[in-house]
Amino acid sequence: QVQLVESGGGLVQPGGSLRLSCAASGITFSIKFRGWYRQAPGKQRELVASITAGVNTNYADSVKGRFTISRDNAKNTVYLQMSSLKPEDTAVYYCNLQGWSKGTDYWGQGTQVTVSS
Repeated sequence: QVQLVESGGGLVQPGGSLRLSCAASGITFSIKFRGWYRQAPGKQRELVASITAGVNTNYADSVKGRFTISRDNAKNTVYLQMSSLKPEDTAVYYCNLQGWSKGTDYWGQGTQVTVSS
């Protein structure tokens, strides 16, 4: 059974930094895509950053230059380093993992990030 466990969220002041982690377990297939999404109150879930099997990365315009996605294949863990945080970054952050086969699409439980003074 695949499980994604996120950690690292919390309360931070504007301009501060946080690092989110998403550890995957129960993986028995090749991973195609890993991503971080976020959902703020009253808004749709949006893709923040992603990394593919070929280590191609992609970022939302709103976080380019401030967020960095990386992964440790040995630990099946993906990270999101967030810097220069702004109040508008406040949201629940979810990690996503997709394999190449249909039906291999998994989500973590979410971790709250609050940017406030």
